[in-house]
Amino acid sequence: MTLEPASADYGIWFQRTDVMTGDSLLPARWDLVEQSPLCTKLVNTSGVSVSTIEHIMAALAGCGVHNVLISIDGPEVPIMDGSSAEFVQSILACGLIQQAAPIRAIEILKPVRVQRDQAWAALSPAENLEIDFQIEFEAEAIGEQHRVLNMANGSFVRELCDCRTFCLRSDVEYMHANGLALGGIPGENAIVFDGAQVECGAGLRRDDEPVRHKMLDALGDLYTAGAPVLGRYQGHRAGHNLTNMLLRAVFADPSSYRYVDCTAETAARLPGAGVRMGEIPAVA
Repeated sequence: MTLEPASADYGIWFQRTDVMTGDSLLPARWDLVEQSPLCTKLVNTSGVSVSTIEHIMAALAGCGVHNVLISIDGPEVPIMDGSSAEFVQSILACGLIQQAAPIRAIEILKPVRVQRDQAWAALSPAENLEIDFQIEFEAEAIGEQHRVLNMANGSFVRELCDCRTFCLRSDVEYMHANGLALGGIPGENAIVFDGAQVECGAGLRRDDEPVRHKMLDALGDLYTAGAPVLGRYQGHRAGHNLTNMLLRAVFADPSSYRYVDCTAETAARLPGAGVRMGEIPAVA
């Protein structure tokens, strides 16, 4: 997988270099997301797909990359260590090109909420992106976790990018049956929770790594809006599906949002503003 610079207002696109017939290009956009409980999957009108895009999308949002072509030679983004850390390291090591055009963002104008059973997700007005997430799992090693972060000024890189995907031991067989590279190698590409037991090699990177990873996922999924979001995101037991449902609800109601060109002050509050290589946490 390679990332190539793109012109202003190009957005984020994936290209399947192994696809010889049909449309090999997929914009990373909410209306191409196919409902999937385990990952975020794009599917275009030719049936070409790219799955597990959420971690690279979070890295792009968290590093302030707004225009890029991602070339990939298979149907799934590499899972790496289950976090965004390696993507962030590569992006910051390469460096970014400052473009002359203003950054376009999506400002949330009124509260929008979606719910499925006991899980819900919402967006409400705020000056910059904030994420408020709560999870509840029966597994004793997870339990209830709650965290709130203002995503301005590189907090994604410092606080979230190293947090790995996780699953329950009972989920592993289901993941394998669906061809997803999750949960199979504890400590290498996922954390596996089994009751009070934690399988992750050198141990958890943070005491609340699960909820932080859910926040990482939410940032990546929100970036399929097609631009940075200026608003407060709240997720309660939410996942990929609910965040996509939330974006669909926002865009179905033109009175709930507007596009704005960011002033220098607003741009300075975006998640990727001012991030530096030295802010990436050391990972085991």
